[in-house]
Parts: sequence; C-alpha cells; structure tokens
Amino acid sequence: MVPLFIKLGLVMFRKILIANRGEIACRVIKTARVMGVRTVAVYSDADAGARHVAMADMAVHIGGARPADSYLRGAAIIAAAQQTGAEAIHPGYGFLSENPDFVEAVEAAGLTFVGPSASAIRAMGLKNAAKALMQQAGVPVVPGYNGKHLSGAADAIGYPILIKAITGGGGKGMRKVKTPAAFNAALDSARREAAVAFGNDALLIEKFIEKPRHIAHQYQRGYQRQPGAVSACACCGATY
Repeated sequence: MVPLFIKLGLVMFRKILIANRGEIACRVIKTARVMGVRTVAVYSDADAGARHVAMADMAVHIGGARPADSYLRGAAIIAAAQQTGAEAIHPGYGFLSENPDFVEAVEAAGLTFVGPSASAIRAMGLKNAAKALMQQAGVPVVPGYNGKHLSGAADAIGYPILIKAITGGGGKGMRKVKTPAAFNAALDSARREAAVAFGNDALLIEKFIEKPRHIAHQYQRGYQRQPGAVSACACCGATY
C-alpha cells in the first residue's frame, strides 16, 4: 500500500540518513517509516548493537566510540549518505545539529540538511550570537558575558552564575556556580563536556536566576512557506 503522504506528494525524499543515535534516531526512523521514507543509520564502535541500527533499513559504521571519532565527523557522515543514496541528512539534536559549517558541507555535497539554514543557525543556534541579535533589537536579556575573562566577569555580575556552552543544548556544558572558589573547576568541567558533546568548547556566563518563569513561543517554517507561530506556554524551572 502506498502511504497517503506519498499519494498527496507531501514526501520530499525517498531515503534519509539520521546523523544521530539512540532514542533520537529511533523516533526519526519511526516517523520516516510511517511516511514511507527509507532510513540509513550511522553508528560508532560502541553502538554496533544499538536499537537504532537494527531499526533502520541500512546502517553505516562511521568510527570509534568517542563522539569526536564518529558522530562529530561531518565528512564521514556525508560520505555515508552519498554511499547509500540518501538524499537528505536529519541531524536529530546535539552533535552536528547546530553546526553551520556542517550544514554548508551537506549542501555543497548536493544533499539536503533537514533543519535550519546555516545563516539561521549562525544567528540563533549560537547563544552568544542570539543574545547579541536580541540586544540589537532592544529585547531584554539576562546579564552575562562572552569573552576571555570569564572569572572576572563572574565577580562583576555576582554569584550565583551559570556557565553555558555557546553551542548545543540539553544541559550539556552547563554548570551552576555558587561561589568564586568553585568557578575554575566548574569552568574546566563545562569546557570538557562541551568539547565532547558538540566539538566546540566555547563558553559564556550569565547571572543564574532563581525560580525563573518565562513564556516559551514555538515557530516553524517549511521550505517555500511563510513562518507561523505553533504554540505558546508559560514555563517554570531552572535556567538550564
């Protein structure tokens, strides 16, 4: 039976590669299967027996157990897509999903990146660039600092502060610091984690806001379509 998505001409690709692992990759594979799209998984030495590898229609080994040796190797992922005939690369989240250089490399190889453009990622995917853009637009932002003298800036901002990786998300590369004495150890720890998770160890700091509340707005835009608001909700929780 031909899926309705294909009958209506709503499927852009016949085969995609998922440049991620674990539950993230499994969810993309499940959705692609419903849409009648074939999938290619990639895996490291550590993930040879992982569920996402078994679920996908095809699987390609891309390197060693460390993310730097596998899931952060953009060239190897692009080569796997070309080797298997995938038309697009879905990054999931984390790893290379917010790397504008990877997006450009994917497009230069004649493939489609399933996600924002490189220019959008440079503007909003990097926390320091996003904050600068918002400040230019007159939007209030949390007090913070992005530069070489993080320790001195933390003293000026006032503790507690939050160390943040400039790239990525999911709480990786983030540390709450309550006192100056704990700053250097937290900085080193956050830097190491960011480097492993995202291939970028750049950090910034912000004032840690106790018991914050905020309104989250979600927007989406498809190719050749106007952007629109999807939802808005009141949120509370840590600034992680």
